[in-house]
Amino acid sequence: MPLLAANGIEIHYTVEGDGPPLILLHGASSSAREDWSAQLPMLRQTHTCYLVDARGHAGTRWDVADGWGRDLLVEDLRAFADGLGLASFHLGGFSMGAMTALTFASRHPERVRSALIVAIDTEREPRSRVAKRLMDPERIERDEPAWAATLERRHAPVQGPGAWRGLLRAIAAAVPLEEPLTRADLRRIRLPVLYVVGDRDIFVPLEHAVAIVRALPDARLLVVPGTGHVPQVEQAGIVNPAIAAFLRTTLARGAGGVPLQPTDEPDATEAP
Repeated sequence: MPLLAANGIEIHYTVEGDGPPLILLHGASSSAREDWSAQLPMLRQTHTCYLVDARGHAGTRWDVADGWGRDLLVEDLRAFADGLGLASFHLGGFSMGAMTALTFASRHPERVRSALIVAIDTEREPRSRVAKRLMDPERIERDEPAWAATLERRHAPVQGPGAWRGLLRAIAAAVPLEEPLTRADLRRIRLPVLYVVGDRDIFVPLEHAVAIVRALPDARLLVVPGTGHVPQVEQAGIVNPAIAAFLRTTLARGAGGVPLQPTDEPDATEAP
């Protein structure tokens, strides 16, 4: 089980594939391997994929009573990349991981070559309201016992029995406290971005998704019909070709999304 000491914790991750580095981040209560399972066979053919468990999730041990929030996750990402010696990298994030990715890219655009962003809103609402309702442990145990059992299997081996309950409460409580990303923040992300959203996502109204893409200097939007909050799983047959096409256009991108010159060979020195 690979662990990397970074930002005061030991981050669990796995590596698959060969090519330019691509860090993949997951959604709340999940894991990177699960959220990107439908894309991984494709992605590992062209990229070295780093699938990272966020603190308090799956294999990355953390007691949320000691603190939780977006800024911690962003700093974890920076420290993880530093620990691997990745000066720049491609970045993918879903939901909570997409917020981490967008925020990191706004603060450190010089380190990101391209960004794959799935199912996140930069506004507090309706995200905060929906998270409070869906991440209520009592409701989950009462109405969705199968999900409760999955959460226990996913997190208990490393986090401890029942730790998922505190994790979900901490995430739901943190969402309304996040300072929203502004248009100025998004305009700093001057690198290629593919933004993917389901047309029935209860977390992300379509008009919010359009506003995000319009604020990003170099973004394209994929609206996946008939899908909710997990379009990359619900309609992988639609999402995967779009991701593949996008990543083909960014293979030759360096830090900050700048096209590489023919003599540039960043991966030979940046990948571990």
